[in-house]
Amino acid sequence: MNKSDSEKIARFFEKSGYQPASNINEADLVVVNMCSVRQSAVNRVYGTLEKIKSQKLKVKSILTGCILRKDRKKFEKYFNLVLDIKDLRNWPIAKTHDREIFAGKKPMVTAYVPIITGCNNFCSYCIVPYIRGREISLPAEEIICEVKKLVKKGIKEIWLLGQNVNSYKGIFEQKKIKPQKIKLKSTPIKYDRINCESDFSFNFPQLLKQIDKISGKFWIRFTSSHPKDFSDDLIKVMKSCRKVTPYLNLPVQAGDDEILKKMNRPYTIAQYKKIIKKIRKKIPDICLSTDVIVGFPDETKKQFENTVKLFKEIKYDMAYISEYSPRPGTAGAKLFDNISLKEKKRRKKALNEILKKTALENNKKYIGKTIKVLITGKNIGKTITNKTVRIITQNLKFKSKNFIGRFVKIKIIAASSWSLKGEHVK
Repeated sequence: MNKSDSEKIARFFEKSGYQPASNINEADLVVVNMCSVRQSAVNRVYGTLEKIKSQKLKVKSILTGCILRKDRKKFEKYFNLVLDIKDLRNWPIAKTHDREIFAGKKPMVTAYVPIITGCNNFCSYCIVPYIRGREISLPAEEIICEVKKLVKKGIKEIWLLGQNVNSYKGIFEQKKIKPQKIKLKSTPIKYDRINCESDFSFNFPQLLKQIDKISGKFWIRFTSSHPKDFSDDLIKVMKSCRKVTPYLNLPVQAGDDEILKKMNRPYTIAQYKKIIKKIRKKIPDICLSTDVIVGFPDETKKQFENTVKLFKEIKYDMAYISEYSPRPGTAGAKLFDNISLKEKKRRKKALNEILKKTALENNKKYIGKTIKVLITGKNIGKTITNKTVRIITQNLKFKSKNFIGRFVKIKIIAASSWSLKGEHVK
């Protein structure tokens, strides 16, 4: 969602006559898109401020994104403007010099399309519902038309975004409106979720099926999914739709039922494992990743060991492991943060060690196979299962930028825990 917001910000400034800078040293205007989900992300804003201050010229700066009220007051002292991302269309533009520059720009291969904003789950550690509000599903026609537009521009990888995409329930009125004639708006239309319960309401599997019908060569990915409402219908659609990739991020957050209850995650580990079993039965080549928080208040070593057992059993391809940090305003912030930072780091390291082994074991299965890879940069690409491939080749033509955004055949010759290595096959 942060990347999606950054793309919207970039488009806004381009339409306003700004040009991209190759680096911060050339910029007259710097926009910082902030995330408040973790304290470490907030801390990085201060690091960015130091870079801005180090510039010889006077640089204008804007802070936006997910900003807690307490942080907003602090940062107002350091930035020229602190603006709400929801009000992007109405932002004031201050042109500072003859050159009007905001950020770097790279060839577009991937695009992020929000389908639902906000969240209704209120996990006890998460600030998102308080910052982004309750769930609002975007109209299906608007999403479908945006994807068509992106594919026409040459985008090859579409990420459908939502705090919980499984909750999507948008309006689809194909009989009333011809999708190709819809004029896309830069801000989502807000619909009352009650009104979405109509004859034209669309759930997430139905939306995926419609997007899969769009002509063109491109991949569909989505994130993130909540285990509490991961349906059998979604598994069937993932298997049957040829453009929906066999990659899934299914956050577990903890491997112990008691900790999950304290996190306000309404499922058990037995239920989670049942979902994984169903997915792997229908889609054997699925690549699985997850999100985990270590050191949640009162998490005992024994409870953490249940997470260790889960990691060893599931054998994830990737995991995004974070140390718990209390976010003001959440239910979790009322609990005593009684796990030391040293112990949190130890637990994170323990899970990473398991992950390294399982990821390497999974990646070695690719060695010797020739697979389709989407080239996303110079000598680098992604598999359909979202694995990074580093390409070794003597073909000078292949190294040209013209290959970015194309699907090519790559023979995998080596594997590490975090990436594959391959040779271009003509």
